[in-house]
Amino acid sequence: MEFLTILKAIILGLVEGLTEFAPVSSTGHMIIVDDMWLKSVEFLESKYVANTFKVVVQLGSILASVIFFKDRFIDMLGLGRWLNKNDSKQQQPNQSRLKLTQVIVGLIPAGVLGVLFEDYIDENLFSTNTVLIGLVLGAILMIIADLFGGKRPTVNTVDQITYKQAFTIGLIQCFSLWPGFSRSGATISGGVLIGLSHRAAADFTFIMAVPIMAGASLISLLKNLEYFTIDALPFFIAGFISAFVFAYLSIRFFLKLINKVKLIPFAIYRIVLAAVIYFVFL
Repeated sequence: MEFLTILKAIILGLVEGLTEFAPVSSTGHMIIVDDMWLKSVEFLESKYVANTFKVVVQLGSILASVIFFKDRFIDMLGLGRWLNKNDSKQQQPNQSRLKLTQVIVGLIPAGVLGVLFEDYIDENLFSTNTVLIGLVLGAILMIIADLFGGKRPTVNTVDQITYKQAFTIGLIQCFSLWPGFSRSGATISGGVLIGLSHRAAADFTFIMAVPIMAGASLISLLKNLEYFTIDALPFFIAGFISAFVFAYLSIRFFLKLINKVKLIPFAIYRIVLAAVIYFVFL
């Protein structure tokens, strides 16, 4: 396989890794790289092979989140004893900890709507026009969140989130079923609006993203195993590794940044991106 082809996979993984967890819509960015890169890769001319590649790079991003929050997931799944975790790092039983059931509660609304309307969304909403709408509406929600929420947060860490707050964030996450709206943009905004700090909302967003993204990606992957050909495998591997590396770096950087810059700079970027897509591709 030519070096240029592998380089394209690395660039696509970079785009996925940097945008999957930031509130800027990875869907909007992938539309751009679809036109710039995917269509120029011969063995990705089939939309099924191209979609399989997108699933592969998304799994790279998911793995990055799992590793970054590994201690958190070990704690939620009750695996600490089995893995001989240092007792000094464990919180006392009477101290509050984010529970797996709270994450599940947050996933229910979008999960139910996603199953009910999956076919409609796939057939009618995955277009440049709908992504532009999602980018702009998501940006507006983020601006509203910064202007009217987050001034004096009552929840400063993810461990203080209640079941009611988890469910409310889950309801707001339903907006992200519209392509371009951004899952992290919707959930972080929702969390800030109901009293979470930007960091707590971001932590909960990234943790909640793992099961829903992993489930959807693995199902899609199983349906498309036939497209893992020998020719495409190096391209898939390069994209996976690239997405993993850049997603891990993106998570670390974003979580350090979010309490300082808030959401409005990302909202402005989304509006600019929508304008670029409109004038360049439409």
